[in-house]
Amino acid sequence: MTEYVGAIDQGTTSSRFMIFDRKGTIVSVAQKEHRQIYPQPGWVEHDPIEILENTSEMIGAAMARANLGAGSLVSVGITNQRETAVLWDKTTGQPLHNAIVWQDTRVDQLVHEYGRDGGQDRFRAITGLPLASYFAGLKLRWLLDNVEGARQKAESGQALFGTIDSWLAWNLTGGVRGGIHITDVTNASRTQLMNLKTCAWDEDMLKAFSIPPACLPRIVPSSQVYGTITIPSLQGTKLAGILGDQQAALVGQTCFSPGEAKNTYGTGSFLLMNTGTDPVQSKAGLLTTVAYQFGTEEPRYALEGSIAITGALVQWLRDNLKLFDLATQIEPLARSVADNGGIYIVPAFSGLYAPYWKENARGTIVGLTRYVTRAHFARATLEATAYQVRDVVAAMEEDSGIILSSLKTDGGMVANELLMQFQADILNVPVVRPKVVETTALGAAYAAGLAVGYWKNIDDLRANWEVDRTWQPTMSPEQRSRYLAWWKKAVQKSFDWAE
Repeated sequence: MTEYVGAIDQGTTSSRFMIFDRKGTIVSVAQKEHRQIYPQPGWVEHDPIEILENTSEMIGAAMARANLGAGSLVSVGITNQRETAVLWDKTTGQPLHNAIVWQDTRVDQLVHEYGRDGGQDRFRAITGLPLASYFAGLKLRWLLDNVEGARQKAESGQALFGTIDSWLAWNLTGGVRGGIHITDVTNASRTQLMNLKTCAWDEDMLKAFSIPPACLPRIVPSSQVYGTITIPSLQGTKLAGILGDQQAALVGQTCFSPGEAKNTYGTGSFLLMNTGTDPVQSKAGLLTTVAYQFGTEEPRYALEGSIAITGALVQWLRDNLKLFDLATQIEPLARSVADNGGIYIVPAFSGLYAPYWKENARGTIVGLTRYVTRAHFARATLEATAYQVRDVVAAMEEDSGIILSSLKTDGGMVANELLMQFQADILNVPVVRPKVVETTALGAAYAAGLAVGYWKNIDDLRANWEVDRTWQPTMSPEQRSRYLAWWKKAVQKSFDWAE
């Protein structure tokens, strides 16, 4: 019987289940979107029950499409939107509140309060992260302070906290009937509660944020057999891999050597560079994070540049401004004009992330004249993504001392060839798209497969990686410099808008 590996890819806007064969080829996939809940400006929530039900439904659908039973899968991995915080009751299995999404800014005031004593980098030496509303630890603090009875339940271990990987793993392995409460090192490194060097919850951080240890999951490697799945469609299958989505893409792109980097273009964009077994502290506004840990091996670390809004800006043009009906229509619309018509869009809808970390920045459109059309808006939107990635690459080169020679890309936006060409032009390096662009799910499958010996080692994984297309830079140095100067000017205009 042919055997496969499954991957749950639980993202910001949808949940997917994907099945891969030994060559890393997609055998089956099913996907379903979930609601984005906006209770107040700057607040973003998801319904954890909806996510769980959608995930279970998509597992069944993908298995049915491939005509496979649970016995056909040697193991399953999870990859997930990181930093999104869930707190639930261990006895009832019910969330105590909607999940607070990574984009949510409700803890801004807490960020400012902590920053007054020691500045934005107060906890960077321990956690690798600046103070920001982005990370999950302060979201948990908000839940404990604002949901009636939550702190008492958390202190007694009655309430369990986790990022989405923890929520799914607990429910997949039994839930109220003995589900395992775990998170892997990559997700734990995004809470601002884990010590980067020890990969354990840091007592000083827990005290600083008033977090009771009893509610926290056990930290485990990214690739290991954790337990057995109990839901009917995967009954008896091993749960054996967990990676935060961007680390999963790094693994899926087989960036296993120091200096290798990838960028994932999704709702936001995330550039990660492998730095090996030593965490590199950033001086240029990047994050130091765990890249992955396979079994008993030492953890590998990465520098990361996180951009909040890239693909979401395309969705905004589609859903809020109604400039087109389908996201795929943006490329032909943008191609219908020769340039951006002089406008620049800085999509700081919830502040700017790397390398600026400006919580009080807000979205800005500059350079408007009567000449500008919706086509120029479309082109400026795609260019905004490329400019933001370029800012992160520059910071990464400064921190690491490594000059990028090419950029591996993945995620939904890499189908946009105009964007890929402009990205190569503005970076002045080749941009490479692999044959399998769903590298996030593939990375989770690789972690799960390695844990059970489906793939022997990382050389097996490297052998699977193939190039689909490479874009070479064609822009003149003078034009590149001129465009970047205008972009920098536009970014400055977005600063210090929110009180």
